[in-house]
Amino acid sequence: MGVERVVASRDMEHGAFRWFDFVMAAFVTILLLSNVIGAGKVAVITLPLVGQWPFGAGILFFPLSYVIGDVLTEVYGYARARRVIWAGTAAVLFMAFMSYVVVALPPAPSWTNQAAYEVIFGQVPRIVLASVCAFWAGEFANAYVMARMKVWTGGRHLWSRTIGSTLVGQGVDSLIFYPLAFWGAVGWTPHLVVVVLFTQWALKVGWEVLLTPVTYLIVGFLKRTEGVDVFDEGTDFTPFRARV
Repeated sequence: MGVERVVASRDMEHGAFRWFDFVMAAFVTILLLSNVIGAGKVAVITLPLVGQWPFGAGILFFPLSYVIGDVLTEVYGYARARRVIWAGTAAVLFMAFMSYVVVALPPAPSWTNQAAYEVIFGQVPRIVLASVCAFWAGEFANAYVMARMKVWTGGRHLWSRTIGSTLVGQGVDSLIFYPLAFWGAVGWTPHLVVVVLFTQWALKVGWEVLLTPVTYLIVGFLKRTEGVDVFDEGTDFTPFRARV
């Protein structure tokens, strides 16, 4: 285990890290699987005094991408988190393109699963657009708040940064996604859009709060093994670049 060395982000432009690639891979993997496996299913849970409560199954795992986003910014700094967000955005766009092409290909006469493929992998352009825009803006808002708060707090009170950045990031995500995806859509009243928006936002923030001890463990492990504690002093916070 190394001793943490406090450095400014601008001094780490060409640094090599032991675990960064694995954290990046975990982020992109969770992002893609949450969109492919979890997004299309509406599950139900029975709550005391409430009864059955439906929810999108993707919410169980998608918030993990925000936890990993917090870890990336906290340990490696905003510039590397920005690079990972762009990688995730490109991966989601390619997934949407690949899904469209595969579903659109004419099926062989002997292959009878086309209808199932269309249900699972069929992409509604409006929802894809909403998802990509919300993810991109929400993740960058999350990373920016996380990095700024770390400098403001002098690296203390990690819990305040993880929860505060998630409040903002998930708020931006939800405020973009639900109106853009469902406002005026069949079966979606303005009231329902607002209710679902705030419900999903509250659930995602709640997940972040519950996972705070896990975040502490991962951040502590990575800072010790990487041997650095990056502060975003003098960082260019523009989202429109991928270079560290």
